[in-house]
Amino acid sequence: MTNWLLSLEAWQQALVGTGFTYFMTALGAGLVFFFKEIKKDVLNMMLGFASGVMIAASFWSLLDPAIKQAEENGSIAWLVVSFGFGLGGLFLYVADKTLPHMHFGPNHEKEGLPSHLKRTILLVFSITLHNIPEGLAVGVAFGAANSADDPQKAVLAAISVALGIGIQNFPEGAAVSIPLRQENLSRKKAFLYGQASGIVEPIAGIIGAVLVTKVTMLLPYALAFAAGAMIYVVVEELIPEAQQTVTSKRHFAVFGVMLGFIIMMILDVALG
Repeated sequence: MTNWLLSLEAWQQALVGTGFTYFMTALGAGLVFFFKEIKKDVLNMMLGFASGVMIAASFWSLLDPAIKQAEENGSIAWLVVSFGFGLGGLFLYVADKTLPHMHFGPNHEKEGLPSHLKRTILLVFSITLHNIPEGLAVGVAFGAANSADDPQKAVLAAISVALGIGIQNFPEGAAVSIPLRQENLSRKKAFLYGQASGIVEPIAGIIGAVLVTKVTMLLPYALAFAAGAMIYVVVEELIPEAQQTVTSKRHFAVFGVMLGFIIMMILDVALG
């Protein structure tokens, strides 16, 4: 597997990796054909799980390599990583305030520019928004392998990112399609909308891989940028939505975060 990936160009590796993460989103969205409802506790645990994976990936797969890469480039590591991380959060903030979308919480809070788009489309845009940094993270990880001293080890590290993002995309796909079914969409339409939310990942992944391979000095910035964008999504959207329940049941989301973090950490340490 690794030898085959090493024979491909960076953007092709990113396409394979994000193709897997998209497939897992579609697979999760397919659960709508078997279930019409999803318990709030289960949904909270899914959102928590996604948060845990993204938090772990942000450090183990992105920030730590960014620091090492900046040091190798002779740059001031803390300055480079801080700048990239902050820029990633700022980018998601601007996107959050610009792209029309609607949260999955009980109040269906709207954000972004005023729009006359259907409610279902706004719900899909909500998930699509935080799939951008996920795809970017996978793409940048594969792009980093292109200039690594040990390409095989770097590709394994990138595979761990794709695996982690893909694993959390499975429940995430269900967390999109099943609530859409509850919005009175047909099962087919709910599935189509659910899987469509993951299409942005291959696009972001290819862009990230191409950028860091064409301008290698951007690599530590890009790694930190993806980390900042993911942490923004976790803190601003995923965890708050997972906590919108009675206090006595908020532990479901917490357990999800812990489990997601542990799984992503194991993947990254074992493969990276």
